[in-house]
Amino acid sequence: MTGLNKVLLLGRIGQDPNIFTFENGNKKISFPLATNENYKDKNSNEWIEQTEWHNIVGYGYVAEKNLVKGDLVYVEGKIKTRKWKDKDGNDRYTTEIVADKINIIAKAGSMQGGGQSQAAQPDISQTDKAGIEEDFSSGDDDLPF
Repeated sequence: MTGLNKVLLLGRIGQDPNIFTFENGNKKISFPLATNENYKDKNSNEWIEQTEWHNIVGYGYVAEKNLVKGDLVYVEGKIKTRKWKDKDGNDRYTTEIVADKINIIAKAGSMQGGGQSQAAQPDISQTDKAGIEEDFSSGDDDLPF
């Protein structure tokens, strides 16, 4: 039986990426990626935001992206765990997301707090809002349900 190792992430880059060029000219990019999850606490009834950090690495054409801290990116790849030795000879493990695809969704500074760019937020006046409410409250629709 074969398995599936697929990761899809949408988050913000935590620091400017580190780009390493190998002797043969190939490149490696690495950076931390923050993803957020919001949930409501049962006891306090307050919204809690939980941030998870992921170590992202990419090779070849993936490392050619012009990424900076704060960019909102979509990352597609797989989970890999590497074993290495520390300076005392002890085994250490690092879990990384090896990216097959990195797409920039929004450049740093282009997003407002609500998750939409300012250009995408329509300016609706009070008269427009009233017209919209009238359109939806007419009750004269032809929907079969």
